[in-house]
Amino acid sequence: MSDPRPADHAVEASVTIDRPVRDVFAFYRDFENLPRFLGDVMVVERTGPATFRWTIQGPLGLRLRSSIRVTEERTNELIRYETTAAPALRGQWVVRFAPASGPGRTEVHETLTTPFGRLGLAALALMGKPPAAETAANLRRLKQLLETGEVTDTDHAVAGKFGRGAPGR
Repeated sequence: MSDPRPADHAVEASVTIDRPVRDVFAFYRDFENLPRFLGDVMVVERTGPATFRWTIQGPLGLRLRSSIRVTEERTNELIRYETTAAPALRGQWVVRFAPASGPGRTEVHETLTTPFGRLGLAALALMGKPPAAETAANLRRLKQLLETGEVTDTDHAVAGKFGRGAPGR
């Protein structure tokens, strides 16, 4: 499948991780690892070979459930996934993995396209969930977790999720 250019309302972020591509890809591709670094995803459950249900902690403590499916995967290169809502309501992610300069380093590049285009981006920002900042913070936490084994960056995360006293600590 060819990769179209990101929509003008998509957000992008990148990070370089001091781990080999195969390790970073394998960790990310195990979607049950997502709650370990995504700021608002609390639980991910596999529902099929390429489908998952995740629970998100939304604004005002509201818990939202959503189903996602992997729509394309190229081992050690790319994971494309989306919510399973009606086409106009789908969030879509493209995560690319590539060797970075230096031995054993990986460049991770994520593109998020939200429903409702620019209006969707603005609405999320007004609710305190700015997509560009959240995407960058999520990748920083992925880097921390894979390089140090722990997450200390709490920007754009559910309060207490990664700090002392957080669930699972």
